[in-house]
Amino acid sequence: MAPKESHQYMGLIKLLEHFGWLWIGLYVVDDDSGEHFVQALEPLLSQNKICAAFTRIIAQRRHINSMQEIGNMASNIYKSSIENKVNTFIIYGESRTMVALTTFMFLGDTSSSGRVWILTAQIDFTLMSLQKNVGFELFQGAISFAIHSTELLEFHQFLHTVKPGWTEGDGFLKDFWEQAFNCEFPDPQKLTETNEAGTCTGEEKLESIPRTFFEMGMTGHSYSIYNAVYAVVHALSNLISSRSKHRGRVERKRVEPQDLKPWQLHPFLQGLLFNNSAGEMVSFNDEREIGGGFDIINMVTFPNTSFQRVKVGTTQPKVLGGGEFIINDDKIVWHGDFNQVLPLSLCNEHCYPGNHKKSKEGEKFCCYDCDPCPEGKISNENDMADCFSCPEDQYPSKENDRCIPKTISFLSYEEPLGISLTSVSASFALITALVLRTFLKHKDTPIVKANNRDLTYTLLISILLCFLCSLLFLGQPGKLTCFLRQSAFGLIFSLAVSCVLAKTITVVVAFMATKPGSNMRKWVGKRLANSIVFSCSLIQAGICTIWLGTSAPFPYLDMQSLAGEIIALCNEGSVIMFYLVLGYMGFLSIISFSVAFLARKLPDSFNEAKFITFSMVVFCSVWVSFVPSYLSTKGKYMIAVEIFSILASSAGLLGCIFFPKCYIIVLRPELNNREQLIRRKN
Repeated sequence: MAPKESHQYMGLIKLLEHFGWLWIGLYVVDDDSGEHFVQALEPLLSQNKICAAFTRIIAQRRHINSMQEIGNMASNIYKSSIENKVNTFIIYGESRTMVALTTFMFLGDTSSSGRVWILTAQIDFTLMSLQKNVGFELFQGAISFAIHSTELLEFHQFLHTVKPGWTEGDGFLKDFWEQAFNCEFPDPQKLTETNEAGTCTGEEKLESIPRTFFEMGMTGHSYSIYNAVYAVVHALSNLISSRSKHRGRVERKRVEPQDLKPWQLHPFLQGLLFNNSAGEMVSFNDEREIGGGFDIINMVTFPNTSFQRVKVGTTQPKVLGGGEFIINDDKIVWHGDFNQVLPLSLCNEHCYPGNHKKSKEGEKFCCYDCDPCPEGKISNENDMADCFSCPEDQYPSKENDRCIPKTISFLSYEEPLGISLTSVSASFALITALVLRTFLKHKDTPIVKANNRDLTYTLLISILLCFLCSLLFLGQPGKLTCFLRQSAFGLIFSLAVSCVLAKTITVVVAFMATKPGSNMRKWVGKRLANSIVFSCSLIQAGICTIWLGTSAPFPYLDMQSLAGEIIALCNEGSVIMFYLVLGYMGFLSIISFSVAFLARKLPDSFNEAKFITFSMVVFCSVWVSFVPSYLSTKGKYMIAVEIFSILASSAGLLGCIFFPKCYIIVLRPELNNREQLIRRKN
């Protein structure tokens, strides 16, 4: 009639987990059932990360042989209850186990410190023999498992009508009455008697007895007996009905209990199903056990040695998924020392988020040290065994207790650096456009016509496009911008450097052609310059085409380089092709510089070689310093370095080559004539 004990074990585990009691003590009766309890519970505790700090065996009274043994046991039990940092204790046994435990605790120390006692359903909390000595203050706030019961109105009515003379020959009720009310029934065979306790009238009321001795409510044990009686009645009824079907009504006779064997009821009990007067269904499973679970009771004690049972939860078995555990924390009254704050029972304090557990050598796993999480890892719950890394799109907080989403970082138009670079790019583009306009306006002047006017226009347009090309590097990278910006930058700069190279070679060829009998006159003209520009640009276009066709750049989110940011950038696809584009551009620049340097001593008025030399020095210096700067920076600053290099090198070409000519065209027009142009140094 009692629920399966394994349900109680799981209920204990869920209760401990619910309140976070991971460090407990066990007091177990010294018999076979206690041994079985320990063997069944300890693996469950370990599986659910709960430790038993100690297991104390409480010897039964008949096994104690001397007062010294009692004293030693009392000392051990008391010490175990105050040491080991344990606040929660599970008691398994019977009512006599509680009597022994309380006696040992009382002998160890009369003080009552706050503890949480968890009692199993086998223990009845009716301890009348102790109320005069210790009382129940020790067990204030105890939590008890009890066989499920329901209050029955008929049971209360029955208790109000119970009288000691109900049944003739029923000595139990008479003896109970005398012990409960501390009185004696008069013996008619004795003429005189001395009755110090008083005379029982039979009209005493059961509700006047303290609850520590007699409870008016329906306890779990009483409810089990109640259901057992009705189960037998229903089984007998079904047995009689079954026999009636096999015999005629004439042959039917009354079935006497003494005619039945107990095993004859087994088939009728196993298939039994009925509702009792409380409306609850009673049935037995295939293992001949009653279905049902346990109630969770809170013991509320009072100074007058009385107590009250308060139902605070239930634990019910399930076919799958373990037991259903329900508890109402607000109804629980804890021991007064806890001030209604949830008691803790841990070997040591929690390892809070940002730390992880580190086991102590030689101690149980519930005892550990707390170590901070290593850099780059977090723990976001109490008592985590190990720290873990954040997802790629998040990073650890300073306390290493949570992951923070990373912000996407790119060089935006709205931020100060982006605004500055955009303004500089637009300003230089506007200046270049004004220079081009000036040259177009004065296209028929000697200084504009002197060095291949079309080549000059092409160079100015390419420089203008170089300034505008830098804008492709601003903003969040997309598929189109990633596809275009490096290849456009490479082609436009190669065109500009090709024009510079063509102008330099044109100067050299022109002066060589002036020598008598020179064969270079046939190379003087636009055809040579155009061939140089076209062929040099075509090679760079071929490199870019292969790059875009085989391993084109694409948008990429770099989540590793910076701790708190996701860098939105363009993956260059093939790094080799990227540096090949830069290398070819540098190769053209070195050739232009070399040719211009060799031609620097030609006559000043006609010669652009000095200015081209200066521009190539600036250009090469910028891009030589670009490579280490580019490789040493991360995120948007890497893009800023490339934009700065583009602007600086383009400005070097514009300033060194065209500002001296603009000075003459705009401010010194008297120098812009043929006589000055063909003048030579003495």
